[in-house]
Amino acid sequence: MNTTEQVSFFIIEGFKERKLILFAIFLPMYILILVGNSMIIYLVRTDPRLNSPMYFFLHCLSFSDLIYTSNTVPNMLSGFLVEVKTISKAGCFAQMYIFISIGITGRGFLTVMAFDRYVAICNPLRYTSIMTRKVRYLLLFVSFVFGSFIAWPAFSLALPLPFCGPNVIKHTFCDHSSLIRLACTDTSVNNIVGLFFALLSLLSTFLLILMSYILIGKTIIKMGSVERKKAAATCVSHLIVVCISYVSSVCVYISYRIPSFDAEARLIISVLYSVLTPLLNPFIYSLRNKELQDAMKRAFCKFFRASNMVRKTVPSIVS
Repeated sequence: MNTTEQVSFFIIEGFKERKLILFAIFLPMYILILVGNSMIIYLVRTDPRLNSPMYFFLHCLSFSDLIYTSNTVPNMLSGFLVEVKTISKAGCFAQMYIFISIGITGRGFLTVMAFDRYVAICNPLRYTSIMTRKVRYLLLFVSFVFGSFIAWPAFSLALPLPFCGPNVIKHTFCDHSSLIRLACTDTSVNNIVGLFFALLSLLSTFLLILMSYILIGKTIIKMGSVERKKAAATCVSHLIVVCISYVSSVCVYISYRIPSFDAEARLIISVLYSVLTPLLNPFIYSLRNKELQDAMKRAFCKFFRASNMVRKTVPSIVS
């Protein structure tokens, strides 16, 4: 490629081998992400018994997971089926910004959910007066603003970079570090800023979640055995999701900081990180939550009753 010309598109190299096998693995995973998270959104929006702050934030998390995965996975899947996968420069930067901002927004939701559990367990008598509808939407807004704020410096610094070639991104989507590596200028400032804000988002949310659970733990210790089990049960699902999310983040970070780490293995870890939490979230919450299970049963019963009514109505109309 002529180095005097600016790049107008990028080639997403992704995985070089076993593309059909990977397609057969990730397609069902993406379908499960769509079905599981859409089910949680539908249940919370339609079942009045799930009208509580905890489920409100859970359905917000499911919504962000849908955007997060739909931003990258469909392009990745289509790349498995073609010889060369390309993306425009504008599309690449848009994908990068959405990936970073929505990913951090999801961590904001996890932090808000920890705060919700803290209020419910440590201040149960004031829970409804604190977690009002106005406060819920304010926390939702703050989470989105936090994600946009953290993503903006890395995005704004990468946008004016000159890209003269090569234009091959060694990833399955427009990852920030993989993209700026192609710039034909010094990107040390971009790397430092990107790393700083990535660590800021991880550490700030993790510390707030940790602080919430330390306070929750102090309160639970003072409870009776029955109340202790009931209170702890409401936190287990969230703790599992938080652990999976932050442990996978650390694994991705370590893989990128070890020069000798196998490039193919690093790519697999990075892709699994982007789909693992959105895939497991609905199952973790639904399997450990009786209210969600009961809501699912009511939804299926309602669906089957409606189907039976339609089947009974159609023959009478035809006759």
